[in-house]
Amino acid sequence: MKHPFIFNALILIVSILPCSSCKQDVAQNIGQDELQVQIETELNKLAYIWYPKTIDTVNGGFWSDFNYKWEKEGKQNKMLVSQARHVWTAAVLYSFYNDEKYRDIAAHGYRFLRDKMWDKENGGFHTLLGIKDDSLKVISTGKSAYGNSFAIYGLATYYKISEDTEALNLAKKTFHWLEVHSHDSVYGGYFDVMQEDGSWMLDVKTNGKNYDNFIRKDWKDQNSSIHLLESFTALYEVWPDPLLKKRLEEMLLLIRDTITTEKGYLTLHLQRDWAPVSLRDSSETYRKEHFYLDHVSFGHDVETAFLMLEASHVLGLQNDTITAIKAKKMVDHALEWGWDYEKGGFYDGGYYWNASGKRTIENEAKVWWTEAEGLNSLLLMAELYPKEKHYYELFQKQWNYIDSYLIDHEYQGWYHEGLDTKPNAKKDAKAHVWKVNYHNMRALINVTQMLKGNFALTVDKH
Repeated sequence: MKHPFIFNALILIVSILPCSSCKQDVAQNIGQDELQVQIETELNKLAYIWYPKTIDTVNGGFWSDFNYKWEKEGKQNKMLVSQARHVWTAAVLYSFYNDEKYRDIAAHGYRFLRDKMWDKENGGFHTLLGIKDDSLKVISTGKSAYGNSFAIYGLATYYKISEDTEALNLAKKTFHWLEVHSHDSVYGGYFDVMQEDGSWMLDVKTNGKNYDNFIRKDWKDQNSSIHLLESFTALYEVWPDPLLKKRLEEMLLLIRDTITTEKGYLTLHLQRDWAPVSLRDSSETYRKEHFYLDHVSFGHDVETAFLMLEASHVLGLQNDTITAIKAKKMVDHALEWGWDYEKGGFYDGGYYWNASGKRTIENEAKVWWTEAEGLNSLLLMAELYPKEKHYYELFQKQWNYIDSYLIDHEYQGWYHEGLDTKPNAKKDAKAHVWKVNYHNMRALINVTQMLKGNFALTVDKH
């Protein structure tokens, strides 16, 4: 299983309190045993409802679309991101439960990536396949660094539980394909949006081939960057290649020092030279229509805090207080502005209007993946900074929020959005190509291990 770790500087910070007092505080103040049971029970339910239900034995890989009752309903397209995330999740569940069925599920998903989603002509993985007349057809017109990063993530994690060198070699091949086609040797980082043959789109003026994300073709972005960091971290754990190490270091520094602002939030999109993309001077209509291009995403911020700490340790960085400080700042900023102190939960997005700091919450939705990442990062901060008691209190409130507003206790699974902000989310699809299970499965596994005192990232502090 892919375990995150922490570096020595953080161990020094959190080792001020002796182990016994840490454990007593947890037991007396936060109902650890009951909370642990609740969270692990939900993890068990999630694993049961997703597998084997989603396994596609007809076309390979995994079914994508299920309605709120977990009935298959929809196009059932095969998107690289969701297919690769299933491989990762099944591999991690094998490590957690030591149950062979999850290794078999991961192997099933790996074979689909290898045999159906890899582009044998141009290299790299296709973004999207569709089912037509009982056969699979490529329906995407471009390639994505974001999608290929998740292929690496799933393949590297599957290799950890299988020792299948063929899977590792495919992960290496994907990394090298990104190096040739997506990496920017001048300004660093990676372009996410590429043509089917992997070429850049800087000189493409018209969208004659109906390219996905054509509006973003000239830019770099935080989302593909943080997940390249994530996948390179997983790959480096099993393949300590010098070039891979260089790129992992490059992505950590870019995300920490350039993409993340001094206030503690990520810039969503940036020009090739890393100048921020801002829509502040655009019309209100245009800005609202393209909200996804420029806002503060609290979910990505708390997720990235965790991913940076993980990468720093895997790189073997000693006394990396800069990353520690920035990660904490990102969580604190999200709490200070994007947290609902009444009910709990992180809002989807806000907006800084000018240099003076004027800001507003633009989208109050509490989306499932954001709340999962928030749960993970809040307990992580509580473990790393035990003197700051509010982190655990907020973690506990976050779990209560998830249990009350996100978990479907009738049909199982999580709603797409909390019922406090969208009561009719009860009837939304439980699964689609963008809603799988890696965020909430990872969060529940991580916090379960933290509560048990055997989470690899924080275990040494006790």
